[in-house]
Amino acid sequence: MTKMTGPQKTVAQTLSLVVLMGGLAWASVPFYDWFCKVTGFGGTTGVSSVASDEILEQTIKVRFDGSLNSNMRWEFKPVVREMEIRIGETGLAFYEAHNPTSKPIAGQASYNVTPYQAGYFFNKIDCFCFEEQVLQPGETVMMPVSFYVDPEIVTDRDAKYVHTITLSYTFYEIDLPEGYAALERTSDTNLN
Repeated sequence: MTKMTGPQKTVAQTLSLVVLMGGLAWASVPFYDWFCKVTGFGGTTGVSSVASDEILEQTIKVRFDGSLNSNMRWEFKPVVREMEIRIGETGLAFYEAHNPTSKPIAGQASYNVTPYQAGYFFNKIDCFCFEEQVLQPGETVMMPVSFYVDPEIVTDRDAKYVHTITLSYTFYEIDLPEGYAALERTSDTNLN
């Protein structure tokens, strides 16, 4: 085995550092997503397949906000801006989306909860944000979200002082799923 010289050793260490940094960069997005889901950091909500088995008498206000990315051509808003529910009780809210264009448009919603310390305790049971949405030309839909606020919020050191939670969604336009894209290409061809 040959011994590396000073310049060879420096090149090998530099390449090792580049590979290590590339691996960390590649892993950072999934790790950050996992971290946010586990801790509620950054207003990321929890997901639950069942409702809470404990409902407190204490109530909390939930506000709803809806916005669109600057390139999204839909209209999007919450049907009700605010509701008060008991902590642990399952809430059901609706958002209305409308496609005013003459083409189908696909969208995906991103979401967060403020204040951020409430994110860990805000659990979605079902949500339109879990799937891509496609609206046909002129179509209007009501999109539900069912949720509850975990009763453990009342004993958390920071979150126990939260009396109002805001659930915000932003819709982004995405590529049409393949089946819809093929239909759009066919209709564009028939129009020409």
